[in-house]
Amino acid sequence: MDPSKPERPLVPENRQEPNQSAPDEQTLSSQEENTETEQPVEAGSSTETADVSIEATIEPEPELEVSPIFSNEGESESDIEPAEQELESEAGPETEPILENEAGLESEQEEVELQAENGIVPAESELAPGAQLEAESEPEILNVPEQEQEQEQEQEQEQEQEQEQEQEQEQEQEQEQEQEQEQEQEQEAVLQHEHVPEIEPGDGDSQLAHEPEHEPQEEPELSNDPAAEPKEEVQIASEPEAETEPEQAEPQLTNEHEAESQTEPQAPSSEERPRPWLGSYPEEIPASLDYPNHSIACLLTKAAENYSNNEAIYFMGKSISYRSLLQDANRLANGLISLGISQGDRVAIMLPNCPQAVTAYFGVLLLGAVVVQTNPLYVERELQHQLSDSGASAIITADLFYARLARVRGEHPETGPLPKLRHVIVTSIKDGLPFPKNLLYPLKQRKEGFRADIPYGSLGIVAYKRLLGASSALPVVTDTTGDDLALLQYTGGTTGTPKGVMLTHRNLVANTVQTAAWCYKAKDGEEKFLAALPLFHVFGLTVLMNMSVMKAGSLLLLPRFEVPAVLQAIDRLKPTIFPGAPTMYVALINHKVAVHSDLSSIEVCISGSAALPLEVQDRFEEMTGGRLIEGYGLTESSPVTHANPIWGKRKIGTIGLPFPDTEAAIVNAEGDFLPVGAIGELVIRGPQVMKGYWNHPEETAYALRGGWLHTGDLGAMDEEGFFTIVDRMKDVIIAGGFNIYPRDVEEVLFEHPAVMEAAAVGVKDAYRGETVKAFIVCKEGAEVSPEELDQWCRERLAAFKVPHVYEFRSSLPKTMIGKVLKRKLLEEEHTDTEKRS
Repeated sequence: MDPSKPERPLVPENRQEPNQSAPDEQTLSSQEENTETEQPVEAGSSTETADVSIEATIEPEPELEVSPIFSNEGESESDIEPAEQELESEAGPETEPILENEAGLESEQEEVELQAENGIVPAESELAPGAQLEAESEPEILNVPEQEQEQEQEQEQEQEQEQEQEQEQEQEQEQEQEQEQEQEQEQEAVLQHEHVPEIEPGDGDSQLAHEPEHEPQEEPELSNDPAAEPKEEVQIASEPEAETEPEQAEPQLTNEHEAESQTEPQAPSSEERPRPWLGSYPEEIPASLDYPNHSIACLLTKAAENYSNNEAIYFMGKSISYRSLLQDANRLANGLISLGISQGDRVAIMLPNCPQAVTAYFGVLLLGAVVVQTNPLYVERELQHQLSDSGASAIITADLFYARLARVRGEHPETGPLPKLRHVIVTSIKDGLPFPKNLLYPLKQRKEGFRADIPYGSLGIVAYKRLLGASSALPVVTDTTGDDLALLQYTGGTTGTPKGVMLTHRNLVANTVQTAAWCYKAKDGEEKFLAALPLFHVFGLTVLMNMSVMKAGSLLLLPRFEVPAVLQAIDRLKPTIFPGAPTMYVALINHKVAVHSDLSSIEVCISGSAALPLEVQDRFEEMTGGRLIEGYGLTESSPVTHANPIWGKRKIGTIGLPFPDTEAAIVNAEGDFLPVGAIGELVIRGPQVMKGYWNHPEETAYALRGGWLHTGDLGAMDEEGFFTIVDRMKDVIIAGGFNIYPRDVEEVLFEHPAVMEAAAVGVKDAYRGETVKAFIVCKEGAEVSPEELDQWCRERLAAFKVPHVYEFRSSLPKTMIGKVLKRKLLEEEHTDTEKRS
C-alpha cells in the first residue's frame, strides 16, 4: 500500500447509514420472563426494606484495557380462523344432498304429469308424494322396466358415494390447513415470547455491536420497591488498578442446555442458502478462495524463503529478520524434542508481546505440537484450571510470572495438581532486547524490587536462552496436515467455565487467507503491522501475527497499549496496518499529543470487540487519512467472520459482510431460517469454524448442531447482505472490550465470609463502555468495607474483572423462584444516574 495515499477522500462518499428501525421488542423477550408470575407473599415476609446503600467507586487504571475479539419476523398472515373452517366443513356435507333431493322431486313430478297426458300411469311406488292417492282408482296399464330403475338407483348411489368422497377430501384439506395455521401461530408466539437460546462462543470472547432500543420485559419481582429504599452513597476512591495486559476476550458461544424456552432448539437445515452479500463485494474480492492443506507454520517457512532478509519483528529497538526468526523457531522445536515433547502434545505459552512469544508460537507448531495460549494475567486458580484441563506437558513463560506458576505446581510438582506439566521453560524480557538495553533491564528490575529466584536445573525448569543455544537450527520434518489440531484457545461459556476451543491448522490458515483477501491492497514484503493488541488472544494472533507473516510484513511489537507509546510508534515507525478496539481509537483521538503526531502512515484499521461510534470513525480517518472499519468474530471462528469492505461500500453501524466461503444466516428458536430484516440468532459456517470444544463433546454438538456455529447473538441481515447485531447475551459485561462473566465475580464474592448475597452487573462507563458494579448483602451481624472486598477480589480475579463500584443493601430484588432481577438493578442504577446528573 502507498503510505502517501494520493487522492484518498477522508470520508468515503459511498458510505450508507444502516436501517435505523428498531426491532420488535417482543422478539427479544424470553419465555421465562413472560411466563413467571408474581406469587403471593407468605405471611410474615416483608415487602418493604429500608436499605442504607453505600457505593464505593474504585478508580480505573490509567491504562486502557482492550479486548481483541470482534465486536468484538415478519409475521406470517393467518388465512382463515380454524373455527370458521370447521363451520364450513360441517355445513357442506349436509347442504348439498338436500339440494339434490329437491331437484329430484321437481323432475319426478313433471314426468308423472307428462305420462298422465299420454295415458300412462306409473306404479304407486314411483308416484311423487301427494300423487299416490290420485292414482289409486286408475287401472295399471304400464310399469317402468325394473332394470332401468335399478340402473338409475345404482347411478344415484355411485354419485352419492363420489360426493361423499369429495366431501371427505375437502374436510381433510381443511384440517391440514388448520394444522398449518396453528403451527404458524405457534411459531409466531415463540418468536414473540421466547428468547432465542444463547450460545456462547461465547469471550464469544461475541461481543455485540449494538444495544436494543427497548429493554425486554423483566420477570415480576417479589418485593423490594427500590424507590422506598433510602440510599446513602459514599464514593470511596481506592488505589489505582495495577497496569494490566489485555486478556483474551471471550466470545459468546452459549452452550447452556437450559434454554429459556420449553422446546428443544432445533438445528437449521443444511440446504444451500442465498448469499446476497456477494453482490456487495468489491470486484477485487473473490467469492471463494484456495486454502493450502498444510501447517500454519508453513507461512513462516515461505516468508523466510522469499523475504529472508526482511524485518519480521521490531521490538524496543531490536530488529529480527525472517531468516533469524525461522532459525530460532527451529531451534526451539528441536529443543522441545530433546525434552521429550512430541507431535500432538500440548505446550502452553504464557508471554506478553515480545519476540519470544512469536518464536515460541511457530516453534511449537513446527514440531507438530499444540499451542495452548495462556493469559499472563490469570490468577492461580484460573491458571491451574487451564493447564490441568489442557493436559499441557510444558509451558514457556517469563521470569515475571514464575512465582505464580510455582505456587500452582507446588513444592512437589510430580504429585501436585499439575503432574502432566513436566517442563517449565523460562525466559526474560531482556532476552529480546538489543544491546545495551539487555544489560540495563536487570538493573531496572532490581531497582524496582524484583528478584527472580528460579531453581534452574531442577523441577524440570529450563532456561529458554540456554535451550535454544544447545539446539539445532535444522528444520523438523513432520506429517502435519490441515486437519491436525494447532491451537487450544480458551474462552468462557454461559456459566463462565473456560473451555478450550480446538482450532485446526486449516481453521487458522483459512482465516488468515480470508483476512488477507479482504485487505487486497496490502503488498507482500512492504507492510508494517502495529501490534498493540495481545498476541495471546485469537484476534491478535490471526490479524496480527499470522497475517503479518503471511504478507512477509514487519510486526511492530508493543508490550502493552499506552497512548504515548502508540503515538510515538506511529510517528517514528510508520505502521500501515493497525488492528484494534474502539476504546483504543477513542483514547488516541482524544489525547493531547495526537494533534502533534504524524499519523498519516496508517492505511487500514480493523476494529472489533464493541460497536464503533460514527464520530470516532470519522475523527480517526480524518486524522490518519486511512480506513477504519468495523468487523465481527468469535474465538470459535478463528475469529473473523464479518467485516465491512475496506475499499468499498460500507454501512455504518453494521458488522459488514461475511468473509469469502463463509455462510451466515438468521434463524429462530426452532432453527427455521428467517427472511431479510427479521431478527433472530446469527449462525455461521465456513472453513474457519472450530473443530469443537476440548473434552466437551456435548457442548460441541450443541454449538455446532446442523453444521452451523450458533453464536448466541441476535442479529438481522438486510437485502444487500450486511449484518447487524441488535442484542447480546444478557448479563455478559463488556468492559474496555473484555468479556466479563458476572458469575466469575459473584463466586469470588460469595466466598468472602461476610457476604451472604452478591450480584455483579455492568454499568455505563464513559471510558470503558461498561464497568463492573457489585451489589452486596452482608450476613447478619457481619461487616465488610469496599476496600476489603476490593483486595479480596484482586487476589482471586484478573484485574479487569475486579468490580469498580460496590453497593451494600439489605436485600436484592428477586422473582418468586429466587432469581435476582438484575435488570431491575440496572433500572435503579439508571434512575440514580439521572438523579445525580
